[in-house]
Amino acid sequence: MSDRALVVVDIQNDYFPGGRFTLSGIEAAAANAARVLEAARAAGDLVVHVRHEFPTAEAPFFAPGSAGADIHASVAARPGEAVVVKHQINAFRDTDLKARLDAAGVKKVVIVGAMSHMCIEGTARAAADFGYETTVVHDAVATRDLEFGGQVVPAAQAHAASMAAIGFAYAATPSTQEWLSRREKAEA
Repeated sequence: MSDRALVVVDIQNDYFPGGRFTLSGIEAAAANAARVLEAARAAGDLVVHVRHEFPTAEAPFFAPGSAGADIHASVAARPGEAVVVKHQINAFRDTDLKARLDAAGVKKVVIVGAMSHMCIEGTARAAADFGYETTVVHDAVATRDLEFGGQVVPAAQAHAASMAAIGFAYAATPSTQEWLSRREKAEA
């Protein structure tokens, strides 16, 4: 097994069209995440799926036991792959994610999933703070339009701002193709 882990964060049914909290570009991001996932599996990287679940059935999305809270089929866990359930934005907070990574000797963390400005950013910052060499594959991540001060911030701008912020000092932010190409060269 390598010293790298892929952490697939919150690619869950409620974020897809027909779900309770649809994200802009989630289908393309999930397709890219699936490509990264296949490469990680082929390389023998540790794969950890993270699934958000709110504590009550009255939750706006990701209600406990709902189909919307299930991991999307495009990136579903295979037997032997861990699924960490979280109730916070940061996937490390109040979970055993760090213990799993450390037990496997992980030094490098690659992150894909949703939402750019929330769980991805929170998890990437925490991973870097814990000392992991951190990568967020930017086009394998999605978000939605935001609002601030009566102004709509389009999803593409929210995503770009989030990637720019974490890319400044917390994580590398390559595209899927860049990440796959770098892996191929490193393993050749």
